[in-house]
Amino acid sequence: MSENHALRRSSPESQGLPSAAVCQLLDYFQDKNLEVHSIMILRHGNVVAEGWWDPYSADRPHMLFSLSKSFTSTAIGFAVQEGLLTVDDALCDFFPGELPPQVSPNLAKIKVYHLLTMSTGHAEDPSERVFSTRDGNWVKAFLALDVEREPGSLFVYNTAATYMLSAILQKLTGQTLLDYLTPRLFDPLGIVGATWETCPRGISTGGFGLNIKTEDIAKFGQLYLQQGAWNGQQLLSPEWIDEATRKHIDNDNVAVEWRQGYGYQFWRCRHNAYRGDGAFGQFCIVLPEKDLVVAITSGTNDMQGVMDGIWEIILPALAGEALPESKTEHERLLARLASLALPLLPAQKGANPERFAGRYVFPQNNLGQKAAAFSFEPDSCCLTLETTAGETEISCGYGRYEQGRFPLDRGSALAYSCASWKSESTLEVMCRLVETPFTYTLICDFSPGQVEISVKANCGFGSTEFPRIVGKLDQR
Repeated sequence: MSENHALRRSSPESQGLPSAAVCQLLDYFQDKNLEVHSIMILRHGNVVAEGWWDPYSADRPHMLFSLSKSFTSTAIGFAVQEGLLTVDDALCDFFPGELPPQVSPNLAKIKVYHLLTMSTGHAEDPSERVFSTRDGNWVKAFLALDVEREPGSLFVYNTAATYMLSAILQKLTGQTLLDYLTPRLFDPLGIVGATWETCPRGISTGGFGLNIKTEDIAKFGQLYLQQGAWNGQQLLSPEWIDEATRKHIDNDNVAVEWRQGYGYQFWRCRHNAYRGDGAFGQFCIVLPEKDLVVAITSGTNDMQGVMDGIWEIILPALAGEALPESKTEHERLLARLASLALPLLPAQKGANPERFAGRYVFPQNNLGQKAAAFSFEPDSCCLTLETTAGETEISCGYGRYEQGRFPLDRGSALAYSCASWKSESTLEVMCRLVETPFTYTLICDFSPGQVEISVKANCGFGSTEFPRIVGKLDQR
C-alpha cells in the first residue's frame, strides 16, 4: 500500500492513551465472552492499537451487514454534492414506471430524506416482504407497500429503504453503488477489493452486502472525523458530514445505544459520538470530541457489550496530551495483540474412527442436507456435505485449522476448520467462516449404521441452534 493511503502508526502513549487500558479492554472482551474478530483504535489520526483474533486476519474482508448503510448514505452525499439530486426530491419521481395504479398521499410524500432517516411512514419494517418478492423487482415491491403513517412522523428500521437509495443512485448514474463509490471514496482512501451484493436485477443491496477489511472501516471513520477531508483533498463536504451524523429523528428502543437518535444511516451514541454498525458487532465508532475512531468486527449478539467496553475502559483513560512512554506496558500490549486467537478445539484424536467412515444419507430436512460423508486420517478428518446446491468438502485438523469451504444457502464461504473427538463415538467439528461473523459447530454422534448431527452457530438473527438430523449409512 502506498504511503499516501496508509494510516500512520504510533504508540498509544504518544497519543494520550495508556497501553494498559487497551490490555484491559482485551481482558474485558475475554471475560465477557465477547467474540471480537478485530479491532483498530485511532487517536489523532494515528493507529495506536490493532489486532486480529486468529484465524481472522488483517488481509481478509469481513461481512459488514448494516454497517453497509453508512456507505450508502455517503454515496448519496456525493450525489447531492454533484447536483444529481437533493434530499427533498420525491421518491416517486425517480420510478414513474414502477408505481402502483393508485399512488397514496403518503407514498407521494416520501422523500430521499425519509429514506435516509428511516422515517418513510411504514408502520413496521417491510424489508422481508420486499426482498422475497417472486419477480425480483424490489423497487416495484417497495412502491406497492401500504404507507400507513405520515412520512417523517416515526422511525422504523427499514433496510429496504436503504436499498431504494441504492436504486435511485443507479437510476441516476447507471452505476452500482460499488462502481460509483470506487473513484470517489474507495480509490482515494486506498480501499481495494471491496465487494457488494446485488439484488436479482443487479442493483447493490445498499442496506447490507458490503465486504471490506477492518482497516478500510477505520479509514472510513477517520474520513468522517476529518469532516470529509483526506490527504489535503476535500472529498465530501463538511456540511454533509454534519447533516449525516446529527440526530434527525427519535428512535425509541429498549437498548440504550439504539435510542440516542438517528441521522442519515448513522446512529447517534452516548458521549456525543456516532457510529455505523452492522449485525453481530461490526462497528465504525467516531468520537469527535476525543479525536478517536474505533473499528471493530465481531461475531456476537451482544453488541451493546462490545460498545460498553469502549465507553467504560478506553474513554476514561484518554488524556488530552501525550503520556510518558512505558516501554514495558507497550511491549506487553504488542505481545497481547500479536497473540490474539479464538479458541481451538482440543487436539483429541479418536480410537479407531475409521469404523465410522462412509456416506450417510438424510431424509428431507429444513437444512437442505442430502448426505454427509466422513473420512479419517491420523491427524485430520474430512467431512463432505451434500446439499441441494452441491457438495462442499470440509477439511479439519486435530488441534489446528485446515482451510476449506463451508456450504451456505447460496454457494459457500471460506472456512478454517478443526475437529476433536469428545468421546469414542462423538466428533465435534468447528468451522470458522473467516470473512463473516459466523462460526458453525457440528456435533456428530455415531452409532452402528447411522450418524446424528446437531449444528449450532455463534450468533444469528433467530435461534442459533438448528434441528438435529439423522443420517443412515449408505450401504451401496
